Amino acid sequence: MTNTTKSTTGVVRILLADDHTVMRAGLRLLLERHEAFEVIGEAADGREAVQIAAEQKPAVVVMDVAMPHLNGVEAARQILSRAPDTAIVMLSMHSDESYVLRSLKAGARAYLLKDSAEADLIAAIQAIIEGRSFFSPGVRALLKEDYIYRLQKFGSDDTYELLTAREREVLQLVAEGRSNKEVASLLGLSLYTVETHRTHILQKLNLHSVPELILYAVRKGIIS
Repeated sequence: MTNTTKSTTGVVRILLADDHTVMRAGLRLLLERHEAFEVIGEAADGREAVQIAAEQKPAVVVMDVAMPHLNGVEAARQILSRAPDTAIVMLSMHSDESYVLRSLKAGARAYLLKDSAEADLIAAIQAIIEGRSFFSPGVRALLKEDYIYRLQKFGSDDTYELLTAREREVLQLVAEGRSNKEVASLLGLSLYTVETHRTHILQKLNLHSVPELILYAVRKGIIS
């Protein structure tokens, strides 16, 4: 995953998409206090967000999951199909895993609960600019609690113990958003070896995609 691009002036151009005017106004005020951020537009629904993103080409889109005409997940897919390097920050009232996973599969790099957006938004944008994922503390806590509950209730083995030391290194780097090429460079491995490690990790953990792997890493506290 490549880092989010900035404008030639070094300013991160941001599009806000939320159907609540008051929410957008609050987020704009928060972001514009930061000299490295510039809000270049606002959208009140998903279709408008897709249109403005196509015209203005923001580096970051901060978007509500639930919006009229086109929801945030589908809007994210459309925006990323045209501009894959755009970084999507999802805002939601929902902290359950299904919403988080749908957002990640659509290409979102950060998932924030609306009630913590004021506290977490700046850190989330800074994280995704650096190529990392970001989740609200509340989301991380609930995912970890759910994971521990499942282990206790169903008596499941912790499959993380099945991974080798090298596979654990690869797991963390992939979950942080690194591409296979970046992982290979960081660990001094061939691209083929990294791809093989990724395949083995998914098999051992019974996961089927990178978004699922990212959620697993959050639940385990491997990434924040």
